[in-house]
Amino acid sequence: MNAIGHKRCSLCSSYRLFSSSVQWISALHYYQSSNSPRPDAPIEIDGTAEQVRRKRKYISHESAVSLIKREKDAKRALEIFNKVSDQKGFNHNNSTYAVLLHRLAVCKKFEKVDAVIHQMKYETCKFNEGVFTNLMKHYSKSSFHEKVVEMFDAILPIVRDKPSLNAISTCLNLLIEAKQIELAKEFLLNVQKRLDLKPNTCIFNIMVKYHCRTGDVEAAFEVLEEMRKSRVSHPNLITYSTLMDGLCRCGRLLEAIDLFEKMLAEDQIPPDALTYNILINAFCRAGKVDRARKIIEFMRKNGCQPNIVNYTALMNGFCREGRVGNAKEIFHEMKGVGLTPDVVGYTTLINSFCRAGKVDEGIELLEEMKDQGCKADDVTVKIILGGLCRASRSSEAFDMLERLPYDGVRLSKESYRIVLNFLCKEGELEKAMELLGLMLARRFVPHFAMSNELLVQLCEAGKAADAALALFGLLEMGFKPEPKTWSMLIDVICRERKLLPAFQLLDELVLQ
Repeated sequence: MNAIGHKRCSLCSSYRLFSSSVQWISALHYYQSSNSPRPDAPIEIDGTAEQVRRKRKYISHESAVSLIKREKDAKRALEIFNKVSDQKGFNHNNSTYAVLLHRLAVCKKFEKVDAVIHQMKYETCKFNEGVFTNLMKHYSKSSFHEKVVEMFDAILPIVRDKPSLNAISTCLNLLIEAKQIELAKEFLLNVQKRLDLKPNTCIFNIMVKYHCRTGDVEAAFEVLEEMRKSRVSHPNLITYSTLMDGLCRCGRLLEAIDLFEKMLAEDQIPPDALTYNILINAFCRAGKVDRARKIIEFMRKNGCQPNIVNYTALMNGFCREGRVGNAKEIFHEMKGVGLTPDVVGYTTLINSFCRAGKVDEGIELLEEMKDQGCKADDVTVKIILGGLCRASRSSEAFDMLERLPYDGVRLSKESYRIVLNFLCKEGELEKAMELLGLMLARRFVPHFAMSNELLVQLCEAGKAADAALALFGLLEMGFKPEPKTWSMLIDVICRERKLLPAFQLLDELVLQ
């Protein structure tokens, strides 16, 4: 077969064999043209290793820290670190190691981090445990939870001192926040055994949170009793707030209220907006939104001004019950007391409007966000797009997808997929082809199943030319159709007596 073995670029020439209803621009061509080579930016004096060599100036510890901190590339930061150590009489200290390790961790060069930590074991300078608590946070953020514990264990041999209660609480809290309950339990037992741990209030609070996260509220109250017996720690607002939240999540709302009153009467600890928000959310989850609203009034009477989080939680409660009017009242009340709604507050109300079929009011709020300098995020956009599609206003949804990136809104592939799925479901294939072209031009690929579904629908509608063009565009992005889709497309093209394109499709099938 002569067609077999053609280069991929020859596929583009096959487009002329079809009389498609849609003007097609190759996504690959679009991408290449929009990323044409640019002249190199002028080199700034940023203190690279080459400049250090050329200047032959003595670099102090403060200057080394500044140079490494400014360097965004991990490899070059390491080069600077190594180069300054070649200076006569220069020895690295805690600051230079700390800034280098931070840069490596930010760039996720964790193998380099391990190598640097190994080198630190042979240094004679005094290190601070803050180097390791910072690394714990980086490893936790990257979901390397065993490495979090490993960084804690490195404190004793390298800092040459016992880890402080702050280091213990940092490690324990990171594990609890990451829901690594078993690892946290093992860590706590080892610390108690090896370091003769005498917990302070912070560690007690983390233990309370640990038990509440596992649903064992009774064990959390046992920790509370231990705190009361301890001479070095006492229950504080965090202790009570965590316990109240644990009770509320177990559906024990009345006990949470009793604990709230006990905190006020016995320990005389005044609640803050966060503590009140625990009760607001609990009442809303229990379907008692009107009682949640009374908490807002109670806050004001007792000298605690409700914040955006409190109002947003109450709005969300009304929205869940479909009480859009009440949610709108709370929104205006919040603005009336001088609070500026954030993206969460706007999105909560927009979602309520769209679910109630009031998409235009949702769009008005979106415009208000823009006027107020509150940037909509992808969640907000997806809610509006979904509302427009449910209202059969797909053209407006398409226009919004085209326009929003120019307004500085970053769209995800899910935003495009919402509209594409609706267009395919409604059989609006010409509009679906336009949207597919827009997606591919912006380097977004539809979901695998939806891509196949679109190709099948085009074939079934007798739009072989559009189906072939869509397939070529998708192939450029690495898409591989199902065998059934290949078969159907080739069959449709053959029936239209267009054998050369069929051969080219078979050629592509062999290449795949």
